[in-house]
Amino acid sequence: MRKGDGAPPRCKRRGFRACIIMKLHFEPKAMTERFVRYAAIYTQSREGVPDTPSTPCQRDLAKVLTKELQEMGAKDVAFDEDKCYVYAEIPGNLPKQKCDPAAVKSLPDAAKKRRENTAPILGLMAHMDTSCAVDAREIHPRVIENYDGSVIRLNEKYVLDPAEYPDLAARKGQTLIVTDGTSVLGGDDKAGVTAIMEAAAFFLSHKEIAHPTIRIAFTPDEEVGNGTLNLDYDRFACDYAYTVDGGGEGELEYENFNAASCDVHVTGLSTHPGSACGKMKNALLVANEFISLLPALETPYYTKDHEGFFHVEELHGTCDSADLAIIIRDHDAKRFAERKETAEKIGKVLNDRYGAGTVDVKVRDSYYNMLSKIEPHMHLVENAKKAMEEIGVAPKIQPIRGGTDGCVISFRGIPCPNLFTGAHNYHSRYEYVSGQELALSAETLIRIMNKYAEYDIDR
Repeated sequence: MRKGDGAPPRCKRRGFRACIIMKLHFEPKAMTERFVRYAAIYTQSREGVPDTPSTPCQRDLAKVLTKELQEMGAKDVAFDEDKCYVYAEIPGNLPKQKCDPAAVKSLPDAAKKRRENTAPILGLMAHMDTSCAVDAREIHPRVIENYDGSVIRLNEKYVLDPAEYPDLAARKGQTLIVTDGTSVLGGDDKAGVTAIMEAAAFFLSHKEIAHPTIRIAFTPDEEVGNGTLNLDYDRFACDYAYTVDGGGEGELEYENFNAASCDVHVTGLSTHPGSACGKMKNALLVANEFISLLPALETPYYTKDHEGFFHVEELHGTCDSADLAIIIRDHDAKRFAERKETAEKIGKVLNDRYGAGTVDVKVRDSYYNMLSKIEPHMHLVENAKKAMEEIGVAPKIQPIRGGTDGCVISFRGIPCPNLFTGAHNYHSRYEYVSGQELALSAETLIRIMNKYAEYDIDR
């Protein structure tokens, strides 16, 4: 991943007052119907596939979104059918003084970014693929109106129990969308897709609400780490952006893990076990020894908040040859570097013990903590907080224990915090989405975009 691609412009709040005063009253029912329509489309991505998209089914949702964006009147709607990206623009709706051609032309990258006014260009991004953690070719979302707080039976085998998932009890009286117990629901991130589509439809049908130029990108393969691999930065030309890929009501995130993959190959020596004394080198046992030398309490099971970890994802092989896949995560750059060094030192120890070339350790960085890229532009966080507070949502600022497409584009010069969607229990058959929280997500987006109508690029 590239660690830098130019500095984003600064902006200042000035000019006219544009903030929305009234409550927008998004209907959870309409948003629920949109979400169910998207969730029912199979879009699970696949690890280890070199092509993008990793699964052709992701194009099915992309085609639906392209058609809907065209029908609602979005500008420059484009579907990259080869790589499976969807792009669109919501033209700015600002007073004439902010659209003066001479003032616009004087702004940085005016031609390249196709600026139409002096306000910053805002981006909204969500991913179309879903996790294959519970593999299924068919997705059957189920809507529960006015949830009564009791155990939800997903099917004969699985139940969604408030005793096991305490957050569920707080959703009593809400409209919930759940799985049928045979697959993930896809709230990650079709809830984000839904919120962005609702915000786009709102602005295109409410010309009286001020907002800057808004550019939209729906990406494939985020779940397998390739969401921005083929993103067209000319089409998605923004000064700042938000990913809509968070969880429950109020989540606001602008720091994430530094991430690396650690692939370990062990070359053993296989021989007949009856005459193996002093000869056999069992690759599986050496790989197991590698695991045993990692810090035992620094795994996902024992860590939370800002604590990093080593996560053993995969081990396969034979006595003769074995492969071990580990992911390394830490929010702190210094500790992240130390973790990578730990993995490499373990390889050296085992090579000293069993012979040079026994263990080959390859550590590759995947993405970095976007905190350093957001901090110079904290208006992104402050405006998101204000937008939430205006509609009675308490902001919950927390670190991402993972990554988003936003952390990648933050290092490409587009600072990009992450916002809530109303989805819960990601990557499991127990996933559910709150219709009310989904509606609040869409209104938060609208209010954030509205606030940036009051800003100008600081020349």
